[in-house]
Amino acid sequence: MRKVEVFMEEKGIAIGDYIEVVEKEDNRMITHKGIVMPPYELSKGETLTIKLDNGYNIGVLIDQIFEVRILEKAKPREEISFKEVLPKKPELPNVTIIGTGGTIASKIDYKTGAVHAAFTAEELAKAVPEIFEIANITPKLLFNIMSEDMKPEYWKKIAYEVAKALNSGEDGVIIGHGTDTMGYSSAALSFMLRNLGKPVIFVGSQRSSDRPSSDAAMNLICSTRMAVEDFGEVAVVMHGETGDTYCLAHRGTKVRKMHTSRRDAFRSINDVPIARIWSNGKVEYLRDDYRKRSENEVWVDDKIEEKVALIKVYPGITGEIIEFLVDKGYRGIVIEGTGLGHTPNDMIPSIKRATEEGIVVCMTSQCLYGRTNLNVYSTGRKLLKAKVIPCEDMLPETAYVKLMWVLGHTQDLEEVRRMMLTNYSGEITPYTRFDTYLR
Repeated sequence: MRKVEVFMEEKGIAIGDYIEVVEKEDNRMITHKGIVMPPYELSKGETLTIKLDNGYNIGVLIDQIFEVRILEKAKPREEISFKEVLPKKPELPNVTIIGTGGTIASKIDYKTGAVHAAFTAEELAKAVPEIFEIANITPKLLFNIMSEDMKPEYWKKIAYEVAKALNSGEDGVIIGHGTDTMGYSSAALSFMLRNLGKPVIFVGSQRSSDRPSSDAAMNLICSTRMAVEDFGEVAVVMHGETGDTYCLAHRGTKVRKMHTSRRDAFRSINDVPIARIWSNGKVEYLRDDYRKRSENEVWVDDKIEEKVALIKVYPGITGEIIEFLVDKGYRGIVIEGTGLGHTPNDMIPSIKRATEEGIVVCMTSQCLYGRTNLNVYSTGRKLLKAKVIPCEDMLPETAYVKLMWVLGHTQDLEEVRRMMLTNYSGEITPYTRFDTYLR
């Protein structure tokens, strides 16, 4: 056994115990209180790991522990399963929560001390009882994956579950999703869910439920409020500022995660959010061109071409990557170009080869804000001559998802161009808005 395991056995300490540790460091006595966590599997086993009351973990060297006291023994862990303890209230609308994983559905892994996707949708619904005062909740666990493991085939499964719920009488659907790829999924469902007339709300959490600063509960409450509104689009609802004042509802095709850890990481790009959902329950619409609620029967248009790539231009990039994608049978390529939508000139012959062989090449900008414009500089005009499609002010990831969807319907290059430049789900802002730039 490692030193920490011997120490825990000698002191009668078990994982989950609430303890007080007195650490002697440089003739100073430092006291820590917290829950005993499992020793990290990859550590040398020389530290005792505890989760402090503030939610953060620290490791205390065994050789520096002067005294340890068990304040409360760990209680046997209950098996949590959702039971509809509250009868359905006929005066409330009905909302389905579909669980797919992510931080909003996470808990501590007591083998490693890490946080991972583990809560079921039922546990998620039970953890935030306030949502039962807003709607009758039907939770459903579809799958339990981390955001980085999302795949196009899963978008289809989510879309069919959403359509099934809405067409069976639900007033709205909430999708619990990891934040890292939520923008891709919200864009995918924006194109796949046709004739949509009810709210489909994606929600996630930047900080897991075990942390005092977690945004999970408020995001879910605000999402439930938005899911019962007079609204009929796909949206992402997340914190709108670092405090707990309000959340924002962003259009599913115009939203991007702009920070790795801030609670207000999500922003509408080249557009304004649809609504602000205040913590007191008020929903304030920030624009009037959103789709209103209707009783349409939604249907799933799941025809997509998965052989589409998204690549980023960088200094030193060559046409090799384009040649590789052509040789591998890809049907479409979205480029995050520099500035107005440019590539190095020596890439253009490879791009021309791709379009001549029937492969669609679309251009977006890695600047994110503003629009592509291939008419300003000679490089852009060469790209236009090579049949590159400029994607207006679409986000790169939205253009990527849209091209997959478009190529699922046609391989005709002129028809692809027409569809890529048609605004189906608010992915293209008709004119450049100067009040949306994030400063």
